[in-house]
Amino acid sequence: YLEEHIQGARDLEAKRAERETELRSMTQEREVYEQLAVAFGRGGVQAMLIEAAMPELEAEANRLLGRMTDNAMHVKLETQRATLRGETVETLEIKVADESAMVRSYDTFSGGEAFRINLALRIALSRLLAHRSGAPLPTLFIDEGFGTQDAQGRERILDVLQSIAEDFKCILVITHMEEMKDAFPVRIEVQKTASGSTFTIT
Repeated sequence: YLEEHIQGARDLEAKRAERETELRSMTQEREVYEQLAVAFGRGGVQAMLIEAAMPELEAEANRLLGRMTDNAMHVKLETQRATLRGETVETLEIKVADESAMVRSYDTFSGGEAFRINLALRIALSRLLAHRSGAPLPTLFIDEGFGTQDAQGRERILDVLQSIAEDFKCILVITHMEEMKDAFPVRIEVQKTASGSTFTIT
């Protein structure tokens, strides 16, 4: 009977040692998963990649925006901001300095100014992604937006498009403005009729 108790105690000790080994393994595995969660979370690798790309994106956007506005506007991309509690949170704020050197939030600018900011940022982002991936950037689509510009603004945007034309196989601009047609050597003109739409290439 005593031997049975001793053997039972040995079995329990062996099981306890086995459970402790399992617990250590699971604790180590949990620590690995916690580190991976941090690395692939909002403040991890993706935040580091974004932070590293921001200066290049900002510089290219400012180069394009400078050409469109005669260097009157410049963007500043901020990826962190302080809360009222004094904490730092991840964000993406677009701050824009205008010709008076006053820095304002992107959403305070007019439609025409916002269009130029958008265009500069989108082209800069496209070029950055193409450069980083090593892939060509075949096509750029611009759908409307010219109606928000005055004649000088449209001219400057067209100058920018001509200056980046070599970076793309095709730049496709969609517009309803008659005065814009002459700026493009090849046009697809769409006409609506009672029986449907037709197009001609000129």
